[in-house]
Amino acid sequence: MKHVDVREAHQLQTSEGYAYVDVRSVAEFDCGHPAGASNIPLLHLDGRTGQMTPNQDFLKVFQANYPPDAKVLVGCQVGGRSAQAAQILESVGYENVSNVRGGFRGTWHAMTGRVQDEGWTQAGLPVETEAQAGKSYEDLRGNVNG
Repeated sequence: MKHVDVREAHQLQTSEGYAYVDVRSVAEFDCGHPAGASNIPLLHLDGRTGQMTPNQDFLKVFQANYPPDAKVLVGCQVGGRSAQAAQILESVGYENVSNVRGGFRGTWHAMTGRVQDEGWTQAGLPVETEAQAGKSYEDLRGNVNG
């Protein structure tokens, strides 16, 4: 699996036409996300239990919106969910998928308390709080079956 840092991801998104797909929950995405990102959650928050549960439609929605040869950056909060999502996509034939290390908020080294992987917000990269037309999970899910 290919990994890129947030600065490289931004460069690929803005100058090489890569799509940024944020796999965080809808609520997380709505609180802020990389500018131009689409939202296809890997997990949903179960309102009854308060636990995150797998999005059974993740792959179906992804495939309805991105062809197998699409150039895709997969990001999340810090990099764990996006790495899992990238593995799923690679397992079904996506070849141009990169996991965004550090994600939206960044990761910290437990022992030193220092930044291990810079996050999108830490790097001062452009952020939005509203999805662009056609990029919300609701919009993307609407493309399934037509």
